[in-house]
Amino acid sequence: MSEPDFPLRDRRHAGRVLAGRLEHLAGRPGLVVLALPRGGVPVGFEVAHALHAPLDVFVVRKLGYPGHEEYAMGAIASGDVQVMNLQSGLEVSPEAVARVAARERTELERRERLYRGDRPAPHLAGRTVVVVDDGLATGSTMRAAVRAIRQQRPAHICVAVPVGARETCEQLAVEADEVVCAFMPTPFRAVGLWYDDFPQTSDDEVRALLEAAQLEQAPAAP
Repeated sequence: MSEPDFPLRDRRHAGRVLAGRLEHLAGRPGLVVLALPRGGVPVGFEVAHALHAPLDVFVVRKLGYPGHEEYAMGAIASGDVQVMNLQSGLEVSPEAVARVAARERTELERRERLYRGDRPAPHLAGRTVVVVDDGLATGSTMRAAVRAIRQQRPAHICVAVPVGARETCEQLAVEADEVVCAFMPTPFRAVGLWYDDFPQTSDDEVRALLEAAQLEQAPAAP
């Protein structure tokens, strides 16, 4: 592709590119950026910085097929939200789904404690919520996030990603109020193909970025 910002250099660069497509949201009352950890947090940090908005995490866990964990059969999010995306040809029993969901629920709760500590989750009622990830492939995790956030009655939900599959973005536009995707290459294949540098984001990096974002939002000392 001929765009100067594509392929994306890394997640922080992707966040700066994405922020340029979200300028119309700057200044909205109650604006908040929620990043899907772990990979969405470096992207969300740059978006929140550019929009002068608070940053927090919204933890969602993928449900992988037993024995084929790299393939998502669905996702879970806070608020007992479960979104299934079963693929034809990959059979799985309800009991197996329940076992995977229980395991991932435990991990979801662990990560919420790890990233947020004693800090309460932000109230979202009546607010403009920008939900950020590093890309959209099947969209199952993002779909679970949007449905869980919708339960809190925000005024506006914007799904924002640097790169995504066109079909997935179109499907999410039905559930979110707005979808902003900087690049939709065809064929898509996988998120990581469109980054020059795409390492795993560590828990330590997530916590460091959240702390840095909190410091940016802290009022200046008199």
